[in-house]
Amino acid sequence: MTLDLPPFRPRFPWWGADLQTVANYLRPPRRDLAPHTTERLTVDLRDGTGDRLVCTVDRPAVPLPGKPLTILIHGLTGSQESVYIHYMARRLLDAGQRVLRLNLRGAGPSRATCGGQYYAGRSQDFRALLANLPPDLARDGLRAVGYSLGGAMLLKYLGEEGEASPLGAAATVCAPIDLSVTCRRMMQPRNTLYHRHILRMMKLEATAAGASVTAAERAAILGSRSVWDYDEVFIAPRHGFAGAENYYELCKPLAFMDDIRVSTLVLAALDDPWIPGALYSSYNWAANKALKPLLPTWGGHVGFHGAGSRKPWSDEVIMRFFESG
Repeated sequence: MTLDLPPFRPRFPWWGADLQTVANYLRPPRRDLAPHTTERLTVDLRDGTGDRLVCTVDRPAVPLPGKPLTILIHGLTGSQESVYIHYMARRLLDAGQRVLRLNLRGAGPSRATCGGQYYAGRSQDFRALLANLPPDLARDGLRAVGYSLGGAMLLKYLGEEGEASPLGAAATVCAPIDLSVTCRRMMQPRNTLYHRHILRMMKLEATAAGASVTAAERAAILGSRSVWDYDEVFIAPRHGFAGAENYYELCKPLAFMDDIRVSTLVLAALDDPWIPGALYSSYNWAANKALKPLLPTWGGHVGFHGAGSRKPWSDEVIMRFFESG
């Protein structure tokens, strides 16, 4: 799609997919949203578990009336404090727009209020969030941006809802649209360091204070030796799947994307070290006019550190997409 933007070009020294991916870890930016204001919001999922999602609502210092609330959804082992979430929140707030930074079930501050655990297919939690938002937040409309796993969950939700979704627009960044293929890519030798780090963080998250896990589940989680193994011994049995591959097959976004009817920007870098670019380049985008693919050659995984600005190129792309609608 065309958004009157120059093509993405990496910024020195973040050349190559891996440096694009780890730039925020090597040189973390300041996470300060001042002078904008922040408040905590807790949303009861009302599903009989007692779990409540903890969110942060950010309000601009100089609000622009009539603009939709934008919900930001983090990726695997992320939270409302993830760098890419802060970047996008700042971009929206500076434009006078309100933001809701979501912590998925069991992530970040939601760990203390949720015994359960999020996963890529848990779109029912996002549905419950939308249904239980305070009316004043939803009054001017709703939009959502999902990153990585959060993007996969968002695409699944959009496909399930079709024309019934209350969202006026959506965007995803580097979503794993095929969970099985992505998992296999993550476990390749070239991704050993990524895989080791992510698995360690998953174990810490799933067993932290507040998590409702049995002794057997805790042992299975801590004993898992790969992301696939973690899904096989914990996520799948915990949530009624026959195994990891059954979970991946039933929840992969590719199975739902044909039914999306909300205008949705799908942004991904073809050099993403975690998600094979072929998944995106081989999809029949022309079959669904609601999907707006933007697939630059470079950018890494949720990187997009572009020449000419220290702000992520992806943030400007999303803003222009929302404004074009």
